[in-house]
Amino acid sequence: MKAMVFYGPGDLRYEEIPVPVPAPGEALVKIEAALTCGTDVKTLRRGHPVMIPRVPTVFGHELAGNVAAVGRGVKTVREGDRVVAANSAPCGQCPPCRGGRANLCEDLLFVNGAYGEYISLPSRLVERNLVLLGSAIPAARAAFAEPLACALGGIERGRVEAGQTVAVFGVGPLGCLLAMAAVARKARVLLVGKPGWRLTHVRSLGLAECLDAGETPSVVAAIRDLTAGRGVDVAVDATGHPEVWEQAMDAVARGGTVVFFGGCAPGTTVRLDTRRAHYEELTLTGAFHHTPELIRRAVELLESEALGPEGLITHRMSLPEVPQALDLMARGQALKVLIA
Repeated sequence: MKAMVFYGPGDLRYEEIPVPVPAPGEALVKIEAALTCGTDVKTLRRGHPVMIPRVPTVFGHELAGNVAAVGRGVKTVREGDRVVAANSAPCGQCPPCRGGRANLCEDLLFVNGAYGEYISLPSRLVERNLVLLGSAIPAARAAFAEPLACALGGIERGRVEAGQTVAVFGVGPLGCLLAMAAVARKARVLLVGKPGWRLTHVRSLGLAECLDAGETPSVVAAIRDLTAGRGVDVAVDATGHPEVWEQAMDAVARGGTVVFFGGCAPGTTVRLDTRRAHYEELTLTGAFHHTPELIRRAVELLESEALGPEGLITHRMSLPEVPQALDLMARGQALKVLIA
């Protein structure tokens, strides 16, 4: 089979490799659609010891496809089933798993291989995080399940409720999915982004009220102007920049919640107004990854068409063009690239 194989930072090769044979408990999936992700861009640039502990490995992690074969003992799926696979599987036994925080599993198993013709899924993932799809949902839509599950987790951590006002900082794919998830909860959403084609494209999709950060000397003041001086009930950072974390904290109202969704570079710090955090009872929370429950909820929303993320696909390319697709992402000239 053809596949895009990651050998290390900056080293991605289009190769012919054997089609995997599923061992007991495993499933072989023929990939119908894969999507690029900003994490792929970062991993290609500097590696990722957690998500990719061993190289070489087939790259990519957002996918939907059809079961081509199953190993002995597999009962959850069968050949011909349409499926979406998450990119990880929790152990189900450690304290975080038992406490309902499977995203923080102490032995989280990550799976890569979306940029290939087939992917072999390990038994733990087949058991816990391989979800059946109906016949009607397009594969390109289903492939959004993994990033959407992450966004749903972020909105859940923010305890977003109907009638609240939510500011999402960042108009990348995940910022947009966070906005969609908040709108689905009937919140008012302010989507904040830097000027450029991405903001223009996102504004054309009508996902939320868009605020151009380049048109105001103070994003925080502009947000407060749009909220009668109060600030927002929930602020979510989807940029991973410390200065934007600080803007999110400054933009939230009394009693509000700040969700740190975008991960900053190691070793960075942020300024915290301790008076506001204490006397205004701010809630500051991180949001990381997803759980099997969130993956299933994402699939349900996608199948019901309660969310329509296809507008985030700005380019469609073939498997050999994955390096060009990731380059477009790295240069900020694409949101999501469909590899099919």
